[in-house]
Amino acid sequence: MRKLQHMLLFFILCSFQSALAQDTTSTIATAGASFKTAFFSQLNDVEKKIVDLADAMPAEKYTWRPMEGVRSVSEVYMHIAGANYLLPTFMGVKAPEGIDRDAEKKITEKGQVIEFLKKSFVHVRKVVDDTQEADLTKPAKFFGQETTVLGIIMNIAVHMHEHLGQSIAYARMNQIVPPWTAAEQAKQAKEKESKKN
Repeated sequence: MRKLQHMLLFFILCSFQSALAQDTTSTIATAGASFKTAFFSQLNDVEKKIVDLADAMPAEKYTWRPMEGVRSVSEVYMHIAGANYLLPTFMGVKAPEGIDRDAEKKITEKGQVIEFLKKSFVHVRKVVDDTQEADLTKPAKFFGQETTVLGIIMNIAVHMHEHLGQSIAYARMNQIVPPWTAAEQAKQAKEKESKKN
């Protein structure tokens, strides 16, 4: 059973890398890696992209929303952070003292949002780092559904990637090019220019 779950985890992580246009070298590199190594590789990638995107979005756009009734820019980032504290509670891990459940609506200033977001990633990293491999197959309930500790950790990762996609769409709608795309475009332009000379 554990071997099957680890194989499933590896398949999902490979799918993430494909969806994020990662090259196959990193996929091969994680093939023989432990669960934590593979998970932290994904966490590092999604965290950097989310934080870089939050930083690239102008402060005055943090109240922007595509239409009434959906989350604003700041609310999306705060929702990601809030879930990073909430979802581990299904594993029996309490959120740190002082985390406000209504922070998504209360914290809207760019600097405070980014600080809260970064701290939430530190929390997720500690939660997974403290989880023993033997505990991954332990049964757990996730919003009333039967799963395992591993299933909850995978849901944490999926949730981050889901809202990274939303944040990219928000940025594009506001004419903000994602920083990693801008860097790649600048690199290609420089290479093209050097070939001319």
